[in-house]
Amino acid sequence: MSIITISRGSYSKGKEIAEKVAQELGYDCIAREVLIEASEEFNVPELKLDRSMSDAPSILDRLSYGKERYIAFIQAAILKHFQRDNVVYHGLAGHFFVKDISHVLKVQIIADLEVRTKNVMDRDKLSREEALRFIENLDNQRRNWSKRLYGIDTWDASLYDLVIHIHNTINDAVDIICKTSRSKDFQTTPESQKTMDDLALAAQVKAALVGVKVGIEVIAQNGVVSVKTEASHAKEKSLIKDMEKIAKNIPGVKEVKTDVVHIKPYSTPYSG
Repeated sequence: MSIITISRGSYSKGKEIAEKVAQELGYDCIAREVLIEASEEFNVPELKLDRSMSDAPSILDRLSYGKERYIAFIQAAILKHFQRDNVVYHGLAGHFFVKDISHVLKVQIIADLEVRTKNVMDRDKLSREEALRFIENLDNQRRNWSKRLYGIDTWDASLYDLVIHIHNTINDAVDIICKTSRSKDFQTTPESQKTMDDLALAAQVKAALVGVKVGIEVIAQNGVVSVKTEASHAKEKSLIKDMEKIAKNIPGVKEVKTDVVHIKPYSTPYSG
């Protein structure tokens, strides 16, 4: 039992590989489904969630913290699936959320630029120059997104357990991923499942709280949830009351601890 995340450049056959791996292992295969689920659960338009996962943060987004809210919703939806185990996720950001979980096999799929270019030319009826420009823009957009939000370069091979270069066939890649996922190193243990459960609970709490306050850190351990944020002294009591009320209503939360750092009145606090 394990979880597989597949990160891929555009038009590199990552989707097909993920689907075949899931079929071979008998796992669920998810990608855009998490956007639909998050959209329904948190009452946010799917288009906004989709853009939050692909567009690099604009100045307006960083000021309004809109992107932080949307990513919190998506993270909660992804981790809810990961809690169930036996899943293949292909899409942006999946491996960011579970970098310290031992039973997650993190895979990156890369393909020759010429192959990717031809795929775009065939699909969209573009010239070679137009297709190259399209791929370059898309790659840069995704790379900037991860750098600005997480300080991580998605092309950094150290983020992955496997980096597979696709040439003519995807069957070898599927075989390698399936074989590796079955190894002892990537099997779920009681300890790794507990870590995943804590991570998922923290994500659910954060997704619930960002409607009241953004700029928060949430950690969960054995049902005890610790929330850290900033606020003025005048707003501290009401903020703590609101956050504790919301958090305690989430299944699995046994206790809520809050740590509010006071900010000076003339400072610009996190908006909420």
